[in-house]
Amino acid sequence: MTYDERLQHVSVLGAAGKMGSGILLLTAVEMADLSLKPENKGKRFVLNAIDLSDDGLAGLMDYLRAQVLKVAEKKAVWLRQMYSDRSDLIENGEIIEQYIQDVLRMVRPTTAMEVAYRSNLIFEAVSENKDLKIKILSQIDRNNPNQAWYFTNTSSVPIHLIEEGAGLKGRVLGFHFYNPPAVQRLVELIVTPNTLPETRQFALDYAKALKKVVVPSNDFAGFIGNGHFMRDALFGINTALGLANEMPLPQAIYIVNKISQDYLVRPMGIFQLIDYVGVDVVQFIMQVMNPFLANEDLHSDLLDRMMTIGVKGGQFSSGAQKDGFLKYDKGAITAVYDPDKQEYIAIETFAAAANEWMGTMPEGFVPWKNAIRIADKDSHFKAWFGLLKQSNSKSAKLAIAYGKNSDAIGRKLVTDGVANNTDDVNTVMLTGFFHAYGPVNEYFS
Repeated sequence: MTYDERLQHVSVLGAAGKMGSGILLLTAVEMADLSLKPENKGKRFVLNAIDLSDDGLAGLMDYLRAQVLKVAEKKAVWLRQMYSDRSDLIENGEIIEQYIQDVLRMVRPTTAMEVAYRSNLIFEAVSENKDLKIKILSQIDRNNPNQAWYFTNTSSVPIHLIEEGAGLKGRVLGFHFYNPPAVQRLVELIVTPNTLPETRQFALDYAKALKKVVVPSNDFAGFIGNGHFMRDALFGINTALGLANEMPLPQAIYIVNKISQDYLVRPMGIFQLIDYVGVDVVQFIMQVMNPFLANEDLHSDLLDRMMTIGVKGGQFSSGAQKDGFLKYDKGAITAVYDPDKQEYIAIETFAAAANEWMGTMPEGFVPWKNAIRIADKDSHFKAWFGLLKQSNSKSAKLAIAYGKNSDAIGRKLVTDGVANNTDDVNTVMLTGFFHAYGPVNEYFS
């Protein structure tokens, strides 16, 4: 079966979710583009959007129309060439609308999983639940005569467990998009010793067509991205809890969040990143990973407390940030949650004390949004972290300790065989987490 033939009948499981909708969009555009090739004219391309939520599927179609419009506008010249045999399409607007219709016509929204029984390729983007994934994939495979291939978007569950549990015998691999899939360029590719070579090659060809950066990760729980992020988050949480011995916890959380963002030159502080991903999601991924880790306890009582109280973070359907450890007003952080009082404490009530504890930031600071545009980043960060190492301020010492720990996490991922090399670790954090520099470096030594 050729690349084009494999993509003639595809299903996306969990299509109305945040990740599933992005995967569906990317796949729909790729399938539509293939259908416009002269050799594919007249062939039927079908993309099943499968989800349990009727409301979610209704909203999905509105999302697809809006996003495909943006895609079409960017390649209007190419579309004019593809529709050159259509004398009824004159204006760019007409061509773009025809393309949108062609994309949406392929997409079949449904709550019936049975339609996947005819698919050649199935993307799975349901919740991070090993047993659920196995149940769904095994049911489909028992009823699908096509020897379908399965691409799971899991960010933490070992692929071999899904393969063995669902009896897929080399026809499943991890194809971990980053959120949101339509924007993020990174994909982690995870295979097992049984993965068919042709399945892996198709994955690489598909990723190339989507213009994605592929980083291979070995089949360990959490893979590279969450392998680093979960441990980095736990270090931040524990650092804040340690500081809470000398100050209120909200103030400690504020300080660690600020230092991990400003001093370490990251796009978000660690607690803001936890909120963005979701307190509930971070807790759950740690729970998935923890049983597979030797001599390590990837668990946080503070996350458990937040979940018991019901403070989960995450995002609204509009993309706006929900309140979690931090409270947000039009994107700005205004308060920090106190789990003892079960209320948000305004930053202005402790900002002076926090700033006094942190001390003066060394001259030469460049915020993340400017630092990523610096041509010679290596020289810049050597100089910046050199200044921090010379500083006696508590904030600088904390930043260096945090940076050293982040470096150690990255190196351990290589030592443990999760990543093949430190370059892969750095690529994941640079591309998937938008860090300005790789965590494995010589800046903190």
